[in-house]
Amino acid sequence: MRAIIACAILLWTGFSAMAQDADMDRLFAQLARPDNDAWRIAETDILREWSKSGSPAMDLLLKRGEEALDMGDLDAAIGHLTALTDHAPDFAAGWQARAAAFAAAGYFGPAAADLARTLELEPRHFAALTQLGVILEEMEDYEGALAAYRESLKIHPHQQEARDGVARLEKQQTGTDI
Repeated sequence: MRAIIACAILLWTGFSAMAQDADMDRLFAQLARPDNDAWRIAETDILREWSKSGSPAMDLLLKRGEEALDMGDLDAAIGHLTALTDHAPDFAAGWQARAAAFAAAGYFGPAAADLARTLELEPRHFAALTQLGVILEEMEDYEGALAAYRESLKIHPHQQEARDGVARLEKQQTGTDI
């Protein structure tokens, strides 16, 4: 009997994950359509899904880390978010949030490493790609920054920060940046 229940739970978990993946695929399709007026709703739904770790304790660490970052307490933000990445290494939002804290503190190497981990876990993480573009631009890797912004825009063509980055760097490349 236990084996049957265990199999049923595994099947349900698999079906649930497949349904969630299908929902996310649908949201990303809505987000990518340039003529879609509902992209903001899709963006909000994607960001909400990404912020769910599956653990109330991990969600609390993310919240505390983001609040500390918003308040400018970078040491506390990095501390909370490091605890999060240590305890939930497969939670992409934790890595992306810690990358933001590292970047705000001027630690671009660790920020870029955290963004690489974010993108390993969630290759469609448009916010991480845009954040990577910003960091690469700060590091004067303009070609890398332009590539990151462009990849981000393939996923989410409505991001103003990425659009501005592409425009700025393309002007710079053509020599029309005055």
